Amino acid sequence: MSNLKPITLAGCLLAAAASEANQNQVQNCPGLTDEGNVNNGTRQILNFSKPGYANTLDTDLGRVMYVPVDFTKTIGKIKPLHGVNNSPITYGDPLEEFTQAGIPYMRTHDTAGGFGGARFIDVANIFPDMDADENDPSSYDFAFTDAYIKGVIASGTRIFYRLGATIENRHKIKAYHINPPQDNSKYARICENIIRHYNEGWANGFKYGIEYWEIWNEPENPNMWTGTMAEFFEFYRVVANHLKNKFPHLKIGGYAGCGFYGMNRHNNSEFTRSFVTWFDEFLKFITNKKTAAPLDFYSWHLYTTDPMEIIMHAEYVDKKLKNAGLKDCENIFNEWNYIDFRNENRWDDMKGMLGATFVGAAFILMQHSPIDKAMYYDALPTRAYCGLYEFPSKRTTKTFAVFKAFNELYQLGTAIDTAPNPEKDLYVLAAKNSDGSKGKMLLVNRRISGVVVKMQLTGMTKAVSARRIDSFRTLEPGNIIQSNGAIVLAPQSVIIVEFEK
Repeated sequence: MSNLKPITLAGCLLAAAASEANQNQVQNCPGLTDEGNVNNGTRQILNFSKPGYANTLDTDLGRVMYVPVDFTKTIGKIKPLHGVNNSPITYGDPLEEFTQAGIPYMRTHDTAGGFGGARFIDVANIFPDMDADENDPSSYDFAFTDAYIKGVIASGTRIFYRLGATIENRHKIKAYHINPPQDNSKYARICENIIRHYNEGWANGFKYGIEYWEIWNEPENPNMWTGTMAEFFEFYRVVANHLKNKFPHLKIGGYAGCGFYGMNRHNNSEFTRSFVTWFDEFLKFITNKKTAAPLDFYSWHLYTTDPMEIIMHAEYVDKKLKNAGLKDCENIFNEWNYIDFRNENRWDDMKGMLGATFVGAAFILMQHSPIDKAMYYDALPTRAYCGLYEFPSKRTTKTFAVFKAFNELYQLGTAIDTAPNPEKDLYVLAAKNSDGSKGKMLLVNRRISGVVVKMQLTGMTKAVSARRIDSFRTLEPGNIIQSNGAIVLAPQSVIIVEFEK
């Protein structure tokens, strides 16, 4: 793993991340300086960008971590983990930010707000009269969904299409679209024609080649499904079998489960514990010969502030799928974010360095997990859960910058076999291009203290550039690589380093 050299680290490293004075400087830090003629106890200035700072830490003031990075040892492709739910709605124009960050997938759930904006994505919005003829193109209203999807496709992002309904958080007043369909077979035929519209040009449609079609979302949640478990299982069986029969080349799955909080969290309610029961019974149902149904992927959710909890749940899902004989079923994590619902600042924290370093750590850990794809919730600027944009300015956030940084490794393509978590709250991921001439590394420090990293390189000659995301910088270069090759990670920061052979 790593060879750690513990030496004293002053508490001013915490202040470095929080200080508002002179951006990259910290005041009143006795003894922590790169100037040799300053006495302890006097007013000091610590400059994180000044050459030689890491040399000073290396000898007597910091904590040095030696990280071996062998670019000759690979572990497959970097996974498409930086997908999202939703986006700004441009009505056909490409999204520059999505192109910049190389967003691989956009999941269409809760699109455009409550009730799907009454026009977007949801089956009830596209086919508003359930008594109409499902074979007649005039029974469908694709207009707003067409315009929305066009802009996303133009950005280079693929669609992960959720067939079903938007969450109805006030369903106790009246539930509109989350009741079990009266005719499951007709609902399946409607879904078939939606797929034909976007993939086969039906009803003046398109040939987008959308591969993933997800049946419903969080049926364990009364805000999403007012029926029983048995009713949902039968609904899934009918729709999934019909769609797989019509489109055997497509990925048909679901059910976007609420998650498995009851598995490891204490003091859970009977409601959250029931999510595990749903999963167990669903797997029994679809693998029973009498009620068999296809499951090309299983999708699930988790909101947490601990990236290791994601891995715990991912391994749980993986084990359950394999035990059920579904070894080829994809493990798709398609709602997640940095959220503690007890924290009143949660909507702000997810946009800043707390959320950014969490996302960076999650990407790194997920790369080494059974998760095949991930989609962050959410990228619609008006939504509270949106950690990628400010509103109403639509400026991108620190968290968005981490998506861009991870995409640089994703574009290189090949993951390096580097220990992802060499020490608690420090994370490392490396990648290289196809000919091995270039490599990059993502370093994430979730600590409230700084650290100095020295890399022991194999297969690359040296680090040639580095950029930092912290409280004051957003992927900006600086004097991050020191003369001795060390790299300074300020508290709660993310750094991307580029190497050459």
